[in-house]
Amino acid sequence: MSELNDQSPLRLAAGDVDAHDWEQAAAAVLTRLKRAPERPADVWPALSRSTIEGVPIPALGTAQRSAGRVLPVELPVRDGAWDVRAAVFDADPAAAAGAALDELENGATSLWLTLSESGLTPDALPAALAPVRLDWAPVVVGAGPGVSERAGAHALAAALRAAAGPAAVGTNLGADPVGRAVRASGEGGEPDEIAAVIAEIAGLATDLEVLGFVVDGTVAHDHGAGEAAELGYAMAAGVHLLRALTAHGLDLAAALRLLEFRLAVTDDQFASIAKLRAARVLWARVAQLVGAPAGMRIHAVTSRPMTTRYDPWVNLLRTTVAAFAAGVGGADAITALPFDLRLGVPDAFGRRLARNIGALLIEESHVAAVTDPAAGAYAVEALTADLADASWARFQAIERAGGVLGALTDGSLTGGWAQTAARRRERIARRRLPITGVSEFPNPGEALPVRPPWPAPPETQAWAADFEQLRDAPAHTPVFLATLGPVAEHAARAGFVTNLLAAGGVPVRSAGRTQGPADLAAAWQGEPVVVVAGADPTYAVWGADAVAALRAAGARTVILAGAPPAELASLVDDHVAAGQDAIDFLRRLRAALPTEVVAR
Repeated sequence: MSELNDQSPLRLAAGDVDAHDWEQAAAAVLTRLKRAPERPADVWPALSRSTIEGVPIPALGTAQRSAGRVLPVELPVRDGAWDVRAAVFDADPAAAAGAALDELENGATSLWLTLSESGLTPDALPAALAPVRLDWAPVVVGAGPGVSERAGAHALAAALRAAAGPAAVGTNLGADPVGRAVRASGEGGEPDEIAAVIAEIAGLATDLEVLGFVVDGTVAHDHGAGEAAELGYAMAAGVHLLRALTAHGLDLAAALRLLEFRLAVTDDQFASIAKLRAARVLWARVAQLVGAPAGMRIHAVTSRPMTTRYDPWVNLLRTTVAAFAAGVGGADAITALPFDLRLGVPDAFGRRLARNIGALLIEESHVAAVTDPAAGAYAVEALTADLADASWARFQAIERAGGVLGALTDGSLTGGWAQTAARRRERIARRRLPITGVSEFPNPGEALPVRPPWPAPPETQAWAADFEQLRDAPAHTPVFLATLGPVAEHAARAGFVTNLLAAGGVPVRSAGRTQGPADLAAAWQGEPVVVVAGADPTYAVWGADAVAALRAAGARTVILAGAPPAELASLVDDHVAAGQDAIDFLRRLRAALPTEVVAR
């Protein structure tokens, strides 16, 4: 069969079609949506988008548009089902032991425990792992606040020595001294100290024949980095470990066998698929340059920052999409974090739903039945290649700064992440990156599930934080929504305003159907802030009179929904429209509201 290209026809039910036909059809749809392109060929940029770092995500992949961007498919990729890795969060060792056993008996295939001074301590780890067959179920530990990398690794090593038989394949002492220095803003990041930790833990891992280190890219993700920056950091941290391990006397093949990479996946499905595929390309290139065999073990974790405290049930959708992307992208192990993670310590119900995501994807959706299912898809291949290029450039920049520790010291590492975080924050504020249940379609009357508080809240930059802070302290006084005319005329703008104000914790009382300024004045009940909402033709007919009537009745602040026409611009105090910085607007509006309920 000849290779398909842009000009060859596709034989479908509708007949032969080519790229030109697709452009015509797509342009027709955009025209109906009032986004008509100047030319049919302009649909490509109109329908394409980019990652937060500007890496293009194509609207459609074709052979011609993806020419030269197809990657080798023979890279080592997971074959078969992935490891369903359950995170255990309980601080009490008995509760942790019960949760660990529950996870393994109900579908999880490995465990991930984070040790901390205020949570599960290293001394408590043996009790937490008491019911676990360590020769059957892999265990990965991590050193959290107040626990050193040495202490975490030695705690698991002691448990493994006390168990019968060799440790299960995939067991990892979980040390990440580089990531620890980054999370601590450089403290404890002295090269000699990190080298000593690496050497000690390498000896432990070699003796026990287990993995010793996690190259944790989620450190960058949690600080706001995009996909390319996370991969660039992971490559730099991995190379730092290789240098330290070989300096300690290990050969490259042995050093590579001690490493596992941890990467975040989000509900941006194609970007996450491409990120994991690009990670393998990048690490294979590193291995090629140092003359070592290619191979990379990836543990994908659903994003913490993308989850929300409000309407947490939507987290189930986000996490499912992210886990699907991780499976398609070839992750060797996947942790789907519970939907209630942001509310406190997840309970058994939250853990069960998270665990079942893996079961559904593997057993019912058969996502793992095909190795690298995205391979050969033009759009995914192009995105993978572009992301790999952008990530390699980030990696090289880190190397030029003196490696990962040098870039951490001079501020270039985290400075770039902060810029990306600010760009994402602005897009969320302008609702160009909508967060369902928070910035869009909020549920003001929801009753949130109650969970025990975290002993020490996880450090992460929640994407929804600005909106959540407004919801945490809701306004006491409602805004009066002065709707002009019949419902059919004001419904669009009234719905927009009601949705936006609810996202900012501001209650709304609507006037409903009105026939003129007198109706509005009669419906007003003393609210100091009024938002006038109607259609543009209605504004032209009696918008000015409506504002005057509300002012005369006593309204203190009048805001217009939509861009104000010239005749109304000087009559209103503010306006709100799509594309504005919603957080900035909501803060201005909240400042105009009294702290106590005002009634007429």
